[in-house]
Amino acid sequence: MKKYRLNAGVVVFNSTGKVLLCERIKGETGNSWQFPQGGIEPGENASEAALRELAEETSVTSVKLVTTLENPLIYDFPPEVKASNAVRGIFNDGQQQYWSLFYFTGFDSEINLQTAEPEFKNWRWADIHEADKHVISFKKDVYRQVIAAFTPLIENKINARSRN
Repeated sequence: MKKYRLNAGVVVFNSTGKVLLCERIKGETGNSWQFPQGGIEPGENASEAALRELAEETSVTSVKLVTTLENPLIYDFPPEVKASNAVRGIFNDGQQQYWSLFYFTGFDSEINLQTAEPEFKNWRWADIHEADKHVISFKKDVYRQVIAAFTPLIENKINARSRN
């Protein structure tokens, strides 16, 4: 039986409908952009873990929860990632991710990647449909599912704002 790490994935979008993408410090050129994510700690639910990871990785706290997907999305690590993880004492086959969507209510100046344990070197606002084109290959299918699930919610929020 495969063993998956419980993980919270975070999609943050702004008032123009763009999503926050971050470039990993360690990553292959061209496919090292991703959404913030991280492990779910004991006692946390998915949205709590998402908020904590978002703050730890980007310093962002000015967000409002839109939704968290009920069912996890799962990906397997390729052999080279599993081998690299095993050296560090991590023996998961992949990640079982619970994705949350947040609306950003702050200012761009809040985004700070120089955190206690930096994971990212750059960030940008992008169209959500760009996300799966710039993420590492073994995460692409999960990103496509996230895009399909969250695009209508982002569009509804942006359209509702423009009507007000």
